[in-house]
Parts: sequence; C-alpha cells; structure tokens
Amino acid sequence: MTADRDVRVEALMGTVVTVDVRGSGASSEAVQSAVGRFFEALHAAELVFSPWLADSEISRISDGRLAPADASPDVRFVLSACDHLRAVSDGAFDVRGARLDGRLDPSGFVKGWAVEEAARHLDDAGLRDYGINAGGDILMRGDAEPGTGAGWRVGVRDPDHAGRVVRVLQVRGQAVATSGLYERGAHIRDPRKGNGASDPGRSTLTSLTVVGPSLAWADAYATAGFVMGDGALEWVAGRAGYAALAVDASRRLSWTADMAPVLEPLLAMDQGTDSHEALTRRPFHASHGHRADPHRRRAGSSSPAR
Repeated sequence: MTADRDVRVEALMGTVVTVDVRGSGASSEAVQSAVGRFFEALHAAELVFSPWLADSEISRISDGRLAPADASPDVRFVLSACDHLRAVSDGAFDVRGARLDGRLDPSGFVKGWAVEEAARHLDDAGLRDYGINAGGDILMRGDAEPGTGAGWRVGVRDPDHAGRVVRVLQVRGQAVATSGLYERGAHIRDPRKGNGASDPGRSTLTSLTVVGPSLAWADAYATAGFVMGDGALEWVAGRAGYAALAVDASRRLSWTADMAPVLEPLLAMDQGTDSHEALTRRPFHASHGHRADPHRRRAGSSSPAR
C-alpha cells in the first residue's frame, strides 16, 4: 500500500461518504482544501435536493410551492434525467412513485450525480488517484497504488452474509453501484405496482451491481434493474457502456458479457473467504447490441472517467 494517503469521512445525504486520496502529496494542504470543497458541494446539494428538508427545492416542488419550470438549472436537469429513466425503464425507476407517501424523491439519481459534480473539485486540484464511497456507491479514479495501472479492487458484498463478498471487481476510472436487500433492508419499492420489490414472489434478485462511466446513471440503473428482477441483466446490457452482476434469490450469480473484464479470477479471492462456495455462476450474454442513452449533462459537469 502506498505510504502517502489521506482519508476523510463525513455523514451526509443520509449515509456516510468517504474520500480516499492516494499518491504523492495526498496529505498536503492543497489536497485538504480540495476535499473540503468536495464535501461543501455535497452539503449544498443536500440543501437543494433532500426530500426530508422542508425548504429544499424538491420538497417545495412536491408541496406545490415551486413550479418545476421555476426551479434551479440543476434541479431541472435532474428531473429531466429522471423522466428519461422512467421512460427507458418502463416505470421501474420513477421518482414520483417510489415512495409510499407519493412525494417526489430523486435520491436514486441525485446521490451519484452530486458525488460526480462535487468530484470536479478534486479533479480541478489535479488529483488523479482517489476513491469515493458514498454508502456503497463508488467512484474510482486512477489507481489505489499510483502509477501501477492496476486500478482499484472493489468487493461485491454477499447479500446473505455481512462481511463476505461474492466477487471482487478490478476497476479503473469507473463507477460501481449496488442495489439490494442489505444496508437498509427491503427498502426498494416497485413504483409500477405500489409494492416493495423485495416482497415474496415479486423479487427474483437479492442484489444487482452495475459498473459504468457515470455513478449517477449506474446508481439509477442498479435501482431500476433490481426492481425489474429477471429482466435486469438484459436491460442493463442495452445501456451503452454499462455492465451488471446479479445475485438472485436462489444464490445464483450471473453477469452481462461486458462485466467479465472487470471480474477478478476466482482464485484471487478464494483465500480467506468461503462466501462464493454456496453460489452457482453463469455468464449472461445479451443477444442484442447496446442502445445508447442520451446522457446529457449540464455545462461544467465532472470530467469523464480516466
């Protein structure tokens, strides 16, 4: 492990966010300042987007006190992106129907988007090797060991056994997002049916992990795909640049063809864990080509993955 490393952790946006900077100068005052600006940007986004704060723009829109057309450019962009997601997922992702109380809640897109926007402060400061973990939604840049080109190792947690992993991913310049029945339990609802996606007989998955260039879209795709269940892998395979790995209710591990390059060989993770032994695995091969989504981003958005 590189000796020069700085880690900062804060609780916000309903979760815990960790920034892990690696490489020469990681503990310098300039890096500390950039990380501080990163967290300030997340706090600012929370004030705008939180459905739990009465005076946020999202709450005022939900209450009818603010017309969407009069909202800030960021809010209009996010709501437009969420409308697109609702359309391409046939309603599996719906920020207006995911909560029992029917209130507007774009959290399934906003958290990843806000992290990417805030990460511009790290990029602008010249940081090239860092990882961000926002409650299990992960954005990686460069290498854990700067200069090696090896990227970062990310464990996909076993949904049935806390502290174990089902596979390890080797990622570089990518985002990883997982939706499942852990962390907050059975909290993901199917907005198409008004029932929890985890209700017996309704869910065929216990977790779905999505890897791709954008954390905002990976997070939303993981949420939508988890709701879809059986159709998740084929659907994610149709999102250009994104790959998925699923664990179903029978503890079968499946993945899209594009996930294979980032999966570590099983032998590399066998040492010290038996979490994979109860899982059967099969690759999923989509029979159709990718269909690109119009991932339009506002001017000044975070730089592309390196």
